[in-house]
Amino acid sequence: MTTEPQVTARRAPTGKDWLGLLVLALPALLLSIDVSVLYLGLPTMTRELGATATQQLWILDIYSFLLAGFLITMGSLGDRIGRRKLMMIGAAAFGAASTIAAFSVSPEMLIAGRALMGVAGATLMPTTLATIRTIFADTGAMPAAIGVWFGCFMLGMLAGPVIGGTLIDGFGWGSVFLIGVPVMALLLVVGPWLLPESGDDGQGMIDLPSVGLSLLAILPLAWGVKELARAGWTPTPILAVLAGLLAGYVFLRRQRRLTRPLVDLHLFRNPVFSGALALTGLGGIVMSGTSLVAAIYLQSVAQLSPLEAGLWLIPQNIAMILGFVAAPILARALAPAVVMAAGLVVGAVGFVLVAQTETGGFTPLLIGMGLAAFGVAAPMALGANALLAAAPEERAGSAASISETSGELGVAVGVAVLGSLATLAYRTHLSGGSPSALAGLESALAEAATLPETAGQALAQAAREAFTHAVHLVGWVAAAVFLGLAFLAHLTLRNAPTEADR
Repeated sequence: MTTEPQVTARRAPTGKDWLGLLVLALPALLLSIDVSVLYLGLPTMTRELGATATQQLWILDIYSFLLAGFLITMGSLGDRIGRRKLMMIGAAAFGAASTIAAFSVSPEMLIAGRALMGVAGATLMPTTLATIRTIFADTGAMPAAIGVWFGCFMLGMLAGPVIGGTLIDGFGWGSVFLIGVPVMALLLVVGPWLLPESGDDGQGMIDLPSVGLSLLAILPLAWGVKELARAGWTPTPILAVLAGLLAGYVFLRRQRRLTRPLVDLHLFRNPVFSGALALTGLGGIVMSGTSLVAAIYLQSVAQLSPLEAGLWLIPQNIAMILGFVAAPILARALAPAVVMAAGLVVGAVGFVLVAQTETGGFTPLLIGMGLAAFGVAAPMALGANALLAAAPEERAGSAASISETSGELGVAVGVAVLGSLATLAYRTHLSGGSPSALAGLESALAEAATLPETAGQALAQAAREAFTHAVHLVGWVAAAVFLGLAFLAHLTLRNAPTEADR
């Protein structure tokens, strides 16, 4: 006697499901807008509040530091007390913190408001992504839903400068924070009706030493890597990175001994989970680093204004949004691993084009970055889907928080590593320059402006050519990494279930 294999019944997503996705995508849209508009508002904030240079850095960075630091804790907490419950708490806290930031009367008050926004934001990112899994896991539409979520995040990055500039001109810098209040109010009103509760296993107690160790690991590491990118290889950030790595080692040792750890290390034994995490993390590292180098090239080599450079980079963001839309559609006909590997190959071709950029023109750079952005969208969207699907339902929040933490740290690491690689290549090709010129492209251009016309033009041209060589090296390295990731996608995710299997 034989038995037929059991196939999990799938249902069609309902209108309520899609409305729930819209509500869940709004915080992602808001958080990305908040990041992109702050740079526009910073000059006005600084002038009106009298912020020092150090305070300006904390205004910019405290949010992302605490967001990254608390993601793991909040993801695990949502699994324990209920993800919707934590989301509602976080939404109320984010709205309150945004109001504090909007009406700040001193730099210290603004920094405190931004800090609270970071902690509250850490409750929203993993709980929204994990709730998408809960809503769409048995529908076959989860890749599309996650693609929409990522697309809204990128749309916020794209629309942020336009929205921010309009609000600042019309209502002052505080208005860029107040846009979060109605979004969070909407989430609080309709969330209990549209969103199901998930998690809530009754084990609400959390291991506080693990929370402390996770903060001691992530905060110094994030700060140290950002400082290395900003100020170079100086002792203090290096010590911070080492301290963060040491705390991370102790944290992982403790997780192995706990019956209910903050991070379930058994998740990493699943090759689908580990492979998807590597794809999204390393892909983010490469994209953040190359985007930094591209932005510097457009402004300092191509001599575009910041506004012009930003406008030329808009097609890159549009290409990534299109990639988020296309990847789930292609995954209906092809295996997810094939779609992800193909996207990474397309991205590698884009970076090869970036490596063809010349000092006198930036068309290869723009086309190449657009192809890379389109290509990396597939592993980001489908990788997040595979990662969540590989984790048990009761660990979905923790899995989402691991993915988000990897992304947050990936941005900082990418800027530091590829930025340092570009600096090394620049110095190598500008051999014989003065210490000031060798310090960086901006320093060389500043020195050139003080020299006699002929000598100044020669130094400026040599510095721009040296940085173009740096762009070439970064492009080739990025292409090699993406090809390696394409092979990794085939190796680790080829057995990941397709939507037809679920």
